[in-house]
Amino acid sequence: MLDAAAGTTAGAEGAVGVGSLLVMLLPYALIILALYFIMIRPQSKKRKKEEAMRKGAQIGDEITTIGGIVGRIVSIKEENETLVIETGTDRSKVRIKRWAIGSVDTIHDDAE
Repeated sequence: MLDAAAGTTAGAEGAVGVGSLLVMLLPYALIILALYFIMIRPQSKKRKKEEAMRKGAQIGDEITTIGGIVGRIVSIKEENETLVIETGTDRSKVRIKRWAIGSVDTIHDDAE
């Protein structure tokens, strides 16, 4: 009978140990959750928005590359994800990758 009483006491102490372990890990879990909502989620939203902007670039759009080159799109080659842009008054042409678009300065009305 003494062993049975000792067994239930050990079981209760084990349950308390698991509870205190959860209480100790709770702040770490909250910190990781907060970091997700503060850093990771906004970055992923921003990346999706930039990707949609790059995919939506059309011929005739004024763009600025991530390197600072400003020009107008004159052709798009979908098979290798490149664009040809016209820069300057001498109308020199430069071929760039789609990922190099920093901003699209022309706003299109999608209602057409």
